[in-house]
Amino acid sequence: MPREAGCPARWRHAALAGELSQRAAWGKAIGGAAVTDDAMLAVALHLRGQELSLRDIAARLVIATGKKKGQHPSPATVLRMLRDHDEQAAEVA
Repeated sequence: MPREAGCPARWRHAALAGELSQRAAWGKAIGGAAVTDDAMLAVALHLRGQELSLRDIAARLVIATGKKKGQHPSPATVLRMLRDHDEQAAEVA
């Protein structure tokens, strides 16, 4: 495995020794920044109560912060947000 440019030798050595994963050594994490917030969840719950589809709900929601500010979340993001809320509600009950 060639040494990556800019990667200190001690990181590569630690990764090869199993102390760190290569991604952790570079400071990389899987996944993107969170685009949902409590206000978006409240609106999504209200729209779900009106029996709108996930696509319609996603089209009405707007991301408020971050790099994707002003864009709409994907229907998959809305599904995950609502599913996580339902799972947390079920744990409390």
